[in-house]
Amino acid sequence: MRHSKLVPEVNAGSMADIAFLLLIFFLVTATISSDEGINRVLPKDCPTNDCGGVIAERNILRIAINSTDDILIEDELVTLSEIKEIVKNFADNNGDASCNYCNGNRASTASDNPNKVVISLQNSKQTTYKTFVAVQNELTKAYYELRQEYSLNVLGKPAVNLTTAEENQVKKAYPFIISEAETK
Repeated sequence: MRHSKLVPEVNAGSMADIAFLLLIFFLVTATISSDEGINRVLPKDCPTNDCGGVIAERNILRIAINSTDDILIEDELVTLSEIKEIVKNFADNNGDASCNYCNGNRASTASDNPNKVVISLQNSKQTTYKTFVAVQNELTKAYYELRQEYSLNVLGKPAVNLTTAEENQVKKAYPFIISEAETK
């Protein structure tokens, strides 16, 4: 009798199929985080062509970014670091003296009331995304600081400790209204 050395083999033909199916399963079920962009709430759709009244010129802060990434506020060249303070001073002006929580100096060239402020942001087609986002960040910082000051001075606590109703009150006191539409 002849003894052959038989080695038991495992049929690995379906192993490739199983590995492929597992790969597909993990690709389909895995979440890929891509939270880049600007977090903004878009306005609701307007049912008619005439939504909104006339905005007084002194309540519009015009910011433009040209093709060479220069930033202009009311046609004056400014640096990125100046935007936050300019926006805060403009929004908190209290030009019509109707705001009892405002700290502004009532300049005749700035807004009437924080509730009436509209920031008009225009950019050229050659504006870089980096500059556009940097300007948006400065605008957000300005309103964050205004809301934080309101929260501390009027509500007596930091913004992180506010209830939902108090958060809405703060947002109503300093609404962040930004328009990227062309102004006339």
